[in-house]
Amino acid sequence: MSKLVSLQATLLGALALAGAAHAQPLDGAAVFKQNCAACHQAEGQGVPGAFPKLAGDAFVQGDPKVVAHLLLNGRGGMPNFRDDLTDAQIAAVLSYVRSAWGNHAPPLDVATVAAVRGGKDANQPDASVLPYH
Repeated sequence: MSKLVSLQATLLGALALAGAAHAQPLDGAAVFKQNCAACHQAEGQGVPGAFPKLAGDAFVQGDPKVVAHLLLNGRGGMPNFRDDLTDAQIAAVLSYVRSAWGNHAPPLDVATVAAVRGGKDANQPDASVLPYH
């Protein structure tokens, strides 16, 4: 019987560790490096005339719904990430961009991204007014 109790305790401990590892927040810097840095550069400086800089950019520090809309749907030469990134990944990368390289905007939460993705937010941004980024 004590072996059964020991086995149960071991399994519960393993499940707790797996749950704790799974619950860790996504690394927005890693998502940026994998999906955005090739165009916007590692330090958010962009490429003049081709890819806008993100460091110090008022747009990326502005309305979080508009920024999420742009990342989800793309614009101009920027691809959309609707099918490539989860809401959690988009929230993580935008939170990173909004606070990196001297930017000082608050983070985005997953619920905001999900609302924009699903068109559930009554204040959806008008795509025609999005800047050409």
